[in-house]
Amino acid sequence: MKVTQSQAAILLLEDGTVFRGNALGKIGTSGGEICFNTGMTGYQEIYTDPSYFGQVIVNTTSHIGNYGVVNDLEEESGTVTISGMVCNEFSPIHSRKTADGSLQDYFEKAGIVGISGVDTRQIVRHIREVGVMNCIISSEILDVEELKKELAKVPPMEGLELSSQICTQESYFLGNPEAEHKVAVLDLGVKKSILSNLTDRDCYLKVFPAKTSYSEMQAWNPDGYFISNGPGDPAVMPYAIETVKAIVENDSPTFGICLGHQILAQASGLSTYKMKNGHRGLNHPVKNLITGLSEITSQNHGFAVKMEELEANENVELTHINLNDKTVEGLRRKDKPAFSVQHHPEASPGPHDSRYLFDNFVGML
Repeated sequence: MKVTQSQAAILLLEDGTVFRGNALGKIGTSGGEICFNTGMTGYQEIYTDPSYFGQVIVNTTSHIGNYGVVNDLEEESGTVTISGMVCNEFSPIHSRKTADGSLQDYFEKAGIVGISGVDTRQIVRHIREVGVMNCIISSEILDVEELKKELAKVPPMEGLELSSQICTQESYFLGNPEAEHKVAVLDLGVKKSILSNLTDRDCYLKVFPAKTSYSEMQAWNPDGYFISNGPGDPAVMPYAIETVKAIVENDSPTFGICLGHQILAQASGLSTYKMKNGHRGLNHPVKNLITGLSEITSQNHGFAVKMEELEANENVELTHINLNDKTVEGLRRKDKPAFSVQHHPEASPGPHDSRYLFDNFVGML
């Protein structure tokens, strides 16, 4: 197990704030929107979640890398999707019987640039006060003025369409062809654990690329439709909004998660907006307004549905609310068999309080 002498690295935020630390992963330069995840575990699942495409992750957990990586079991997609990683203490060595290797080797192979040895509490506090913004990490350019020029090339997340870049490019099947239910999945950046939650419930899946039309999906004659999570701004995805609108108007059972939730909202005449910080972690409290019960949830989103528009829409009902900031966490159509949630009921990683939502969906089929 090799241990290398770390070299210097810089984290530069869009507002000019500079943090200096030690390089991790690949030696290079990488930028994206900086955001923080409050999860205490599950870093490999986070780094391979397609919803993080184009973002630099700050892990609030003090120690990262100590249990290594497992190349198949804990990956949410076929690749590392983050643009960079920031942590306090990074361990180049690991200890776990089932690990396939170290996080350092994993990042090097995936070409991920990162920085450690910085005060992540200070960084998170700054982001919470100022809001999310673009940033750049470099272990090869240590001149701040030069880095500012590179940072200026990083596009803002608001107005950015990313799903078509990260989704499958060809339709594929998953599960038992003799399963009781057939579910068409619109892949906007779907996680493997979401798909396994459906196949585990006796669903045979056909996963379609993000820009697939309703008519193409409908030709497979599915029993229901699932609209997946994914990255980017839902307001600039007319292709997905029109597809979901057609699905719902044809009275097809429909379930959306995260970006899929926002797309269902858009298809129902509601608007979305960019949040100041977003919600990312495994410990966010949500109240189910139907049952009256509260749930601890896993979350990863930087956009949300406008509450005032939902409350004014006679065809949409609020089903879940975030107990921290009272934002929309779930909705359902009153006139159609369609519902969605902003949080992640598959919770990989995270608590499993919300997995009943998959059962609810299957019960509709």
